[in-house]
Parts: sequence; structure tokens; C-alpha cells
Amino acid sequence: MPIEATAPPSLVNTLAKHRVWGQLDLASRKALAAQFTQEVALAGATLLGQGQLHRRLGLILSGEVDLRDPDLGLSVRLRTGELFGLGATPTQQLATWQAVAASPCQIAWLAPQTLLAQCQSHPALAYFLPSIALPLSQDEVVSHASEAGAALNLLGTPIRALIKREPITLAPATSIRAAAQLMSDLRVSSVMLVEQGLLFGVVTDRDLRNRLVAQGLDSERPVADIATLAPLTVDANSPAFEALLLMARHNIHHVPVMDGQRIVGMITATDLTEQHSTSAVYLAGDIYKQGSLEGLSRVSRKVKLLQQNLAAADASAYSTGHIVTAITDALTVRLIQLAEAQLGPAPIDYVWVAAGSQARSEQTAKSDQDNCLILDDNFDETAHGAYFRAFSKFVCDGLAACGYIHCPGEMMAMTDTWRQPRRVWAEYFRTWVEQPKPKALMLTCVFFDLRAIHGKTELLNGLRYEVLARTKGNSLFLAHMVGNALKHRPPLGLFGTISLIRGGENARTIDLKHSGIVPIVDLARVYALAGGIAAVNTHDRLEAVGQAGEVSEQGARDLRDALEFLAKLRIAHQARQIQQNQAPDNFLALEELSNFERSHLKEAFSVVQTLQGVLQQRY
Repeated sequence: MPIEATAPPSLVNTLAKHRVWGQLDLASRKALAAQFTQEVALAGATLLGQGQLHRRLGLILSGEVDLRDPDLGLSVRLRTGELFGLGATPTQQLATWQAVAASPCQIAWLAPQTLLAQCQSHPALAYFLPSIALPLSQDEVVSHASEAGAALNLLGTPIRALIKREPITLAPATSIRAAAQLMSDLRVSSVMLVEQGLLFGVVTDRDLRNRLVAQGLDSERPVADIATLAPLTVDANSPAFEALLLMARHNIHHVPVMDGQRIVGMITATDLTEQHSTSAVYLAGDIYKQGSLEGLSRVSRKVKLLQQNLAAADASAYSTGHIVTAITDALTVRLIQLAEAQLGPAPIDYVWVAAGSQARSEQTAKSDQDNCLILDDNFDETAHGAYFRAFSKFVCDGLAACGYIHCPGEMMAMTDTWRQPRRVWAEYFRTWVEQPKPKALMLTCVFFDLRAIHGKTELLNGLRYEVLARTKGNSLFLAHMVGNALKHRPPLGLFGTISLIRGGENARTIDLKHSGIVPIVDLARVYALAGGIAAVNTHDRLEAVGQAGEVSEQGARDLRDALEFLAKLRIAHQARQIQQNQAPDNFLALEELSNFERSHLKEAFSVVQTLQGVLQQRY
């Protein structure tokens, strides 16, 4: 263990001779010397553990220090007079390294706040400390930490805890003038309309502007005339991020909070603003304000920052996937609205459907697009074909301009094959289930994960139930699905070691998506199809199939934990790349992980490998 030591009187002289601190004048060196604390350490003592190099700056007064990555067997020897840690060590690249006393040594430590103050007072020092986090001030560092903590609180806090006052309600027959007066007196931006104890509608300040003033209505009319009837609601015991999702997806800023049939109160975007994590709500609102593709493309660039903020807040992968996907949904809906504004209203009913990771609400900042269009059976190619070709191309090209690249396999609504009447889709699924050929199995992995984004949702809902009725208990089809799923295996060697990619531009990394996350997604899909379970999100599927007995509850729980761990690694990896202005990808180097994380990575892969083996034996 390091032993506390008192600062020797010679420290000022040591700083004067140092290549970095010698840049300071005598008064500054004296003041700085008083800020150092010193330790004496025996050989072999850990000075800074893995992932701790950013905690403080060390100056070696005597002896030697090794910077090591114990897993990869890498080591760098530092000698007397050298600096290590915050500012001096590029912690982004050496995140898994640690500092160990190579011999009995004496270290002078400087706290982050002191180092930051010195660099701000003497900007030339930044030249010698290239990894110091300038230009953030100390107050800004504290502020960023507070925001991250507040965002984490938002994701884990029940909505009930954010309610500030008793519900403000009126009868639907109350005049608009009286409602506006009450809102003014109480300084609130909304009231709820209640009849016989049940929620009837909601009136907001925006309704007063857009539905009363703008249309010149008589203010003595019943307030129900300008209300949003049967409004969307949230449960009081749900996590606050569900309210955030609802607001982001539907471009609303007021949501009634319910406990069963009882009205608990109202939560607003302002309530969430105070939790410092409403960027998703306002980002979605900004999306709906855009009237051009150029505007949407500009706003979509903020998705990467949103993922960075969520990673900094230590948000769960489950929450992050839902929030990031909500922005994709908003962009898709707005593009559909712009397409209809340009081309005119659709001539027949349709539903725009997301497939793949968007359907499962599992997107990250690195996503392509998978989608399709289900048309009403009244579709006629001669009468309607040209419209829907132009319509789907507008939306898909718009998504590409917003950073969601065209699907390499062309599984998009702009491809004729995936823009068909409902009856054709029903035949697709029948053929895939009854004749599970290799291509059909590949397509099922995309199109068995579907979620309606915009349009007549009934066109999809009935189709999904028909498909599940065909797959439930269909052992021949499921056996082929299992065989296809087992093509993606965790990268574990014979002795439990992690196998890295050997060659190419991603050599010595692991593919977190295809080697880690996809195998779990595939397992959950097989379980769901076997049990006729309608859930689409992988976490939700695993929870449902565990309860239904398609897999043991312990197995389902282990897979959920493995999925969360692997997905969080992926999100954090991409956040680091975004911070360094790199394109986010799925290829993780083990050097990015601590010993603890590597151990859990092996355990997660082992869980997947075991349950793949169980499923293989069953079918």
C-alpha cells in the first residue's frame, strides 16, 4: 500500500528543473508545490488501477514506474522526472492500462482541478499535457458531471416522483375563457378535462393559440371544442424515460399521468428539462419543425451527440435503444409527411413498417435502414404504382441523407419486392414458413421483426398474428431457423479465450454486433416464433418467452443480462469514437476494456454459447 509522505522542501527546486513546470515563474512554482501531495510506494504497488489514469497527474520524484496492460502483456517503463496520468497519458487509447511501482519510488500527485487551473492560467502548459480536457473550466466539469447524474436519475426515476402538484381539472362544458383564466391564475400550461371521474381530454396553451385565437373561435364555447380528446397517457410507476419516449415519438409536450383510472397529475417537457435529459424530446420537436430535407439532414447529425450524452449518463442499453430509435421514427414520419405534401395524399391506405433494429427499438448511431410498405389490397399497379414508387423513394433517399444508409441488400420500401399489397405479404410469409430455403431464412431474420411507423396499423397487426399462428410449434420450420441462427457464434476458443479477427482493417478486434448481439437477437426470435409471442424488442421477447416456458427463466434472465452488457459495450465504444471524430462502428479492441469487463465479456459469450447448444439439441 502507498504510504503518506510529507512534502520535502526541495520540491520547489525539483519543479524549477523540470521541463514542464520549469516554464512557470518562481511565485507560481511555489504556489504549485504547495498543491502537490506525496506518496512513497514499495515495488509492485499499484499506483493507478485500470481505467484510473485520468484520476490525477503523477510526477516521479524518485524510482521508476511501469505503465502496463496486464492482459496483453504490454509495458512502458517511466523514470524519475517523468509525468503520467491525467494530461500526460492518452487515457482514451490506454483505457485498460495501470500504473505500478517498478521499484521503491516517491510520487508527487496533483488533483485534476489544480492541474486544470494551472493550464488555464498558463496556456503554454497544454503543449506538454496534450490529453488535458481543455477548454472546459472547473465549473463546467462539475456541471457536466451533474448533467450525467441527472440524466441517469431520469432514466431510473418513476414518473410519479416528478409530479409537482395535484391534477388541475375542469369539466368539458367549461367555457374556453374560464379555462384560459384558470391556466393564467395558476401559471400552468395545461388542464385536464374530466367527466364522471374519467379523463376526457387535455387542453394546452398551444391549443389556445392554434385552435382558438388562430381560428377566431368564440371564447364562450365549451373548452372541449379545442381539446385533444382521449390523450396519450403514462403510468405513474413507469420510469420517466417512457414519458420522454412518448413525447419524442408523438411531438407532444404534456402527458397525463395515471394510476389505473385515477388521474395523478400532468408531466411536461419542462419537468423533464429540469432533469437535464430532454434532448430527445426537443430533438424530435425540432424534426417536426423542418420543412425540407436539408433541415432534417442537419438536425439528424445531433443523434450522435444524443448517444454520447446517454452513454455519459450510464443509461441502460435498453433505454438508449428506445430513445435513439424514437428519433429515427420521428425522422421517418416527417419524411412521410413531406412526401405527401409534395406528391399529394396517398390514393389508398398503407402502413410504413420498420424492420430489423428499428423495429426492435435497438438502434444506435451506427444504423442502416430496413423498411417496407404494406398496401391495402385495393392496390392497382396501373392506378397507384407510380405514386408509391415516388413516395417510397423520397422517404428512403431522405433517410439516407439523414445518415441511415441504404440497406446493402435493398430491403427497403423503395424496392418493388418490399412494397406490396397485404395479400402478397401474406403469401411471402406463408412461403417462407412452409419452404424455409436459405434465402427465405435470411429474409425471415429481417421481416419477422416488424413495427408500424405510420399509416393504417391494422394492415400489419392482422398479418403478424397470422404469421405467429403458422410458426408456433412448427418444428420443421423452427429447426431450419435454429440452423440459420447458429451461423453466428460467439468468438470463444477451445479454452474459453476470446478469438480476435485475424486479418483485414479490423484485425485484432471483435465484432460486437455479429459475434455478440446478433446471436442473442436470433435466439430470442426463435423462442418468440416457437411460442407465438408477438413482442418484437429482444429484451421484451426474452422476458415473455421465459414466462411462457420456451426457455428457462434463468436462461432468459442470463441472456437479457448478456444482451445488456454487450449492447452497453457497443454504445460506449461508439460514443468514444464519436468523441474522437471517428465514424462509429461495431469493432471493439480488447485494449478498450478493463480486466473486469473482459471477464464479463467471456461470461456473456459463454451464456450465448451454452443456450445455442441447448437449442441445437432441441431441434
